[in-house]
Amino acid sequence: MRRRDFLALLSGASALWPPLASAQQRKLPTIGYLSMNSPDIPVGEVAVFKDGLKEAGIVEGRDVAIEYRFAEQKNERLPELAADLVRLKVDLIVVASTAPALAARSATTTIPIVMANAGDPVGAGLVASLARPGGNVTGLAGLSPELNTKRLEILKGAVPKLERVGLLRYGSTAGTQLQLKELRSAALALKLKLVEIETQPDAKGLESAFQNAKQKQVDAIITTASRPFFAERKRIVELAVTYRLPAIYFQKEFVDEGGLMAYGADYDDLYRKTAQYVDKILKGAKPADLPVQQATKFEFVINLKAAKQIDLIIPNRVLERANQVIK
Repeated sequence: MRRRDFLALLSGASALWPPLASAQQRKLPTIGYLSMNSPDIPVGEVAVFKDGLKEAGIVEGRDVAIEYRFAEQKNERLPELAADLVRLKVDLIVVASTAPALAARSATTTIPIVMANAGDPVGAGLVASLARPGGNVTGLAGLSPELNTKRLEILKGAVPKLERVGLLRYGSTAGTQLQLKELRSAALALKLKLVEIETQPDAKGLESAFQNAKQKQVDAIITTASRPFFAERKRIVELAVTYRLPAIYFQKEFVDEGGLMAYGADYDDLYRKTAQYVDKILKGAKPADLPVQQATKFEFVINLKAAKQIDLIIPNRVLERANQVIK
C-alpha cells in the first residue's frame, strides 16, 4: 500500500474514534435493587423510589439502569442475589430492609449500599453509628424496634382491660431479634403478658397461630414487622376478624385491607429520601460521609368499621391521636 493511501485510510479510521469513545461513555450507571419481597408486592415502594429519582432528575433507562432482585420472602436466597449484583459490577445497591442490607454488606465492602428502611442499622452491625456510618453502607432507618413499643402503648389504650397480647413472630434474622428484645422490654414496662407464637407466614401456619392465640386467651394481637407478614396481610386481617381479636399492625396497608389499626413510619417518605442518597453517591459522595437518617414521618390509622365488627369501642383519647380515622 502506498504511503499516501495508508495515511488516508488512517485518517478515515481516526474519524470514527470519537463516536466510539462517546458510545462507551454513554454506558449508564447501574443500580442494583435488592428486596425480600416478591416481584408483584413492592410495586408501591419501587414506584415511590423511582418518583424520588425523577425529582432528582434521574430517569430509569435514560440516566441509570436498574437491576432488580427479589428474594420472594426467602432469606436463604439473599446471599446469592446479592452476589449476583456484585458480579454485575453495579455502581451501587439499594436494599429495602435489614436482611437484604446484611446480605449485600457480606457480598461487598466496596460497592456503596443504600438502605431504604433498615430497622436498627447500628444494632444490626451495618454501620458504626448514625452520624458516622463508616464503611460502604448508609441510608434510612425506619426505627422498627422502637416503634413496637409505641404500638403496644396504643393497643393498651385502645383495648379495655388489656392483659395478654399475642405476638406473631417469624424467622430469626437480626432485625427480628432486635424487635423481640424491644417488645419483651416494652411489655414488661407496660405490665402486659406477651404470649409469643412462632408461625409460618402461610395459610396453614397463620390459621394455626390464631387458633393457638385464642386457646391461650390473648386479648389482642401484634406481629413483628416483617416482609412475609406484610405479604400475607389480607389473610392476617381476615383471621383477626374471624377470631374477634383486636390487632395493631406495622403498616397502613393492613388497614387498607380492613385491619383495625396501624402505626409505623411513612414508607413513601423513606423510599423517596432513598433516591436522594442515590443521587449524592452517583455524583461522587462516599457512603461513609453520609449520616444515616432516621424516620421523621409516622402514620397512625384507625378503622372504626373494623372496630365495629368485633364490638370494640375505641376511647376518644386514642382516636384524637390518629392521623386518619376511617368511619
